[in-house]
Amino acid sequence: MFGERMKLPVNGTKISVQNNKLVVPDNPILGYIEGDGIGPDITRACLRIWDMAVKQAYNGKRKIHWAELFMGEKAAGKFNGNYFPDETIDALKEIIVSIKGPLTTPVGGGFRSLNVSLRQVLDLYACVRPVRYYSGVPSPMRHPEQVDIVLFRENTEDVYSGIEYQSGSPEMRKIEKFLKEEMGATFFDDAGIGIKPISPFGSKRLVRKAIQYAIDNNRKNVTLVHKGNIMKFTEGAFRNWGYELAREEFGDSTITEDELWDKYDGKQPEGKIVIKDRIADITFQLMQLRPTEFDVLATTNLNGDYLSDAIAAEVGGMGIAPGANIGEHVAVFEATHGTAPKYSNLDKVNPGSLLFSGVSMLEYIGWTEAAELIKTNYPKVIEKKIVTYDFARQMENATEVSTSGFADALIEQIEKG
Repeated sequence: MFGERMKLPVNGTKISVQNNKLVVPDNPILGYIEGDGIGPDITRACLRIWDMAVKQAYNGKRKIHWAELFMGEKAAGKFNGNYFPDETIDALKEIIVSIKGPLTTPVGGGFRSLNVSLRQVLDLYACVRPVRYYSGVPSPMRHPEQVDIVLFRENTEDVYSGIEYQSGSPEMRKIEKFLKEEMGATFFDDAGIGIKPISPFGSKRLVRKAIQYAIDNNRKNVTLVHKGNIMKFTEGAFRNWGYELAREEFGDSTITEDELWDKYDGKQPEGKIVIKDRIADITFQLMQLRPTEFDVLATTNLNGDYLSDAIAAEVGGMGIAPGANIGEHVAVFEATHGTAPKYSNLDKVNPGSLLFSGVSMLEYIGWTEAAELIKTNYPKVIEKKIVTYDFARQMENATEVSTSGFADALIEQIEKG
């Protein structure tokens, strides 16, 4: 799987899995995909920051050995027009932990979404989006510091599963005929049809990962977000299966919100995580009015897509929103924004989203000291108003710097710290 077009670093050692846990050497090989558009600019900047944080945190005793992998436009140039080469998929499995920049996803045509394909082919069933506020970042909220959640979005089912049929197509006609004549459904003629599968298996493994994260990271509650008041047998079932999973597998560690009030008079007992649920639309409102009530969110695919972006806006926008797609062990961390092709090769944009996805990656492999160095020093640079153009236009007397210039400033701050 590694050859002339992709090379494995000779001095690194691959991460392995033993007893269902990652085994990370001091010289791990991690994969990276530059991505399209602004991807190369932000990737170059972030690689420098991550490497400096690791060097500073461990006094040079640990070092990441980076393996460049190819997907998107750069892959097409190297693999005879193939944007999604099998060699890259095999390499992502072999390396286990990787990170990627944004990939081109044309609207309304062209090849299938690379991001969706990647999640499905590697079964990266949990999209994990930590959202927290860093001091000094411009925000539309009066108290953005109250926002500190981790969202677990189911990644493989729901309307993203790709089961849909174009209006007027033979396949659509078959489905239309079956639904109307045999199932008694009523809807307008010539409708495009999409099917929304949500399963016990897919729902439970997502909720399992969210609850385990809450336990491992001393979070107080997990909220199941759904639209079960309308879609009772899909969204409503997600809610019910989530409670069932919590009761059956985490009964010693969790209580329901009803139990919190009925048994404990609203006082959360030590060592217990509260499992609760909220309708999706009201969650949007509550995340603005009472964000401190939420800690970990577990949600279906489409709701999670909307909600993660909306919450990111509360703490500074998609430009600094991190994300990861995680399976049982294989994980691909990613910039959550688009490719912004008009800014390609201008060394201009904010690298924050990819940067903090890399912070999550460092935490995932257990290198929390390096992750903490970035999280601690990032706001110090922002408070000095040394920022890229997107923040500079929202601040008075800011010093606007390039992508690489911001990396220089943060690296200098980490070295000082």
